[in-house]
Amino acid sequence: MNYNSKLKGEKTFTNYEGAKAYAMTPELELYTAVVTASLSDTTYESDDERVKRIAILTGKVSPEFVARLAVYTRTRMNLRSIPLLLLVELAKIHNGDDLVARAVEKTVLRADEIMELLMCYQWRNPSADPRKKLGRLSRQIQNGLQRAFNRFDEYQFAKYDRSGLEVKLRDALFLVHPKAKDERQQQLFNKIANRELEIPYTWETELSALGQQKFESDEQRQAAFRDKWEELIDSHKLGYMALMRNLRNMLQSDVSLPQMMDVAARLSNAEQVDTSKQLPFRYLSAYREIEKVNSAHTTMLMNALETAVQCSAANIEGFDENTRVLLASDVSGSMWTPVSARSTVQNYDIGLLLSMLLRSRCKEVVAGIFGDSWKVVNMPNDNILMATQQLRSMAGQVGYSTNGYKVIDWLISNKMAMDKVMMFTDMQMWDSSGRDQHFEKSWKKYKAMCPEAKMYLFDLSGYGQLPLRLVEPDVYLIAGWSDRIFDVLKAIDQGQDALDVINQIEV
Repeated sequence: MNYNSKLKGEKTFTNYEGAKAYAMTPELELYTAVVTASLSDTTYESDDERVKRIAILTGKVSPEFVARLAVYTRTRMNLRSIPLLLLVELAKIHNGDDLVARAVEKTVLRADEIMELLMCYQWRNPSADPRKKLGRLSRQIQNGLQRAFNRFDEYQFAKYDRSGLEVKLRDALFLVHPKAKDERQQQLFNKIANRELEIPYTWETELSALGQQKFESDEQRQAAFRDKWEELIDSHKLGYMALMRNLRNMLQSDVSLPQMMDVAARLSNAEQVDTSKQLPFRYLSAYREIEKVNSAHTTMLMNALETAVQCSAANIEGFDENTRVLLASDVSGSMWTPVSARSTVQNYDIGLLLSMLLRSRCKEVVAGIFGDSWKVVNMPNDNILMATQQLRSMAGQVGYSTNGYKVIDWLISNKMAMDKVMMFTDMQMWDSSGRDQHFEKSWKKYKAMCPEAKMYLFDLSGYGQLPLRLVEPDVYLIAGWSDRIFDVLKAIDQGQDALDVINQIEV
């Protein structure tokens, strides 16, 4: 989301499908709500409803937890918009110390997030006077942003000094009043105030300038764009995300082999994969963008993306040759919701991809999909993105209900003992047959048969509902779309849970 466009769980109830469910503690509900929020409408909940629920929940937990969660979602889960919303809501209800300012300083990691935070503040605190953009800015938000201003150089500021923003960089400077740490920085702040920042060399500015030129023929135009892409690649000023976003453009511009080899090498470099902090579904999105492009270089780039996503799975722990694992991905109708308005990736894609990341690390594994029914899908585990695509194409074969209990009943009927049962779902379990066969009943029966088995529920939608009590032995909750959710998996194996991981964050 871009804010520029917006100006303990014992209680039982029914979920959105009318089946029995369990509530979460406010801390757990807030955690699942924010790490699964792209702030685009979901099947059961609109943007406004999710934001209102997050705002209410921030008042039900400690301010320290909200601050830690904001820092956690930005620095560990690599989310950008939702941590800013948490900070704005926290500033409404907490003062008297510098907690909010410290959290702002640790959360704002890019220059554009200064403006994003102010636009979020404006959205959530509309001024009674339409002539005022922000009314009275929270002192703690201001203090935190003052520190953030000291973090960035001219290139970083200029890169995000955009005219179309509701709150521009110059506005932010005058609103926040940062204190320069030295004379050189004061000169930089003067440049911002006088609109004298040097135009940065970025792929956006370079292609924008080229796009305004007139060409005598389409061939001349394509040659010019090919040359520009090759220049940009050779400059090594294209960031990792920019490379992934523009793979199709490069292929369609017929970029030469040496440059495409350079792109492939950067994409598949383990160190660059780690520092880029991409959410796994970004690789899937890029893979889909290029797989149908007719180019001699397409396969090379698809292989590079595959290597990249395998790098992101390399550090997953908690599995050895003797760990028996079942991975079940929910492909019911409610999971067919895009993660954002502009994305082709849907919630069930994320479940499939995360399950395939895990499968690549397992030796004894059964994987499949469930809807009306449960289907085991056997395939080699050395190709994560292709396997995700193959599973996606099979989704309609199991129907569109959420009969998760059939996964467990299959284990029972086949007398199959598992150490870990992992389900990637929106938690809206029910029985479409009308026989009221609840997921909880099946799990208790299976636990009696295999008392050592553990259930890991991966919440991909954050509706605040559970099909099992978390107080039950060996039932755990994990939420989110990042490969960093597997850090929580590791913590669970060490006797902790998701909230323990969050509460260890320093603010």
